Amino acid sequence: MTSVLKAAVLALALTTVCLAQESFVTVSIKGKQKWPAEEVDKIYLSTCSAVQKEFGGDHALGPRLVLVLGSDRNAVNFDKKEVMLIKWNRELFAQAVVVLAFEDLMTEQRRRTIARRALNWADATIDVAQNRR
Repeated sequence: MTSVLKAAVLALALTTVCLAQESFVTVSIKGKQKWPAEEVDKIYLSTCSAVQKEFGGDHALGPRLVLVLGSDRNAVNFDKKEVMLIKWNRELFAQAVVVLAFEDLMTEQRRRTIARRALNWADATIDVAQNRR
């Protein structure tokens, strides 16, 4: 029952994203770069869906981002939510969207909760060598 409900919510979220008039990806081109607009949207939606399915979360993923083609290097600028590619590369684009979507999924509160849990676990363990003394 729970997996059916999750699938229904995911389908609704994807439908909402697909019906939105404004694209989540703004493309900026430096020079004479060619890029498949339909593939950019398709990969973006598919990647966000995969991250949502893999890591869960209670909100639909859809970080707005800028794809810069013709950049001097392949990189991701987290502050600007910008994917910079020397030339169109579907695999690098998908990897960048995974990272940005995961960052969107990992809210500040969730980061703090996980960090606090990790610190509690670290404090709850003892070193066997120290225990022998």
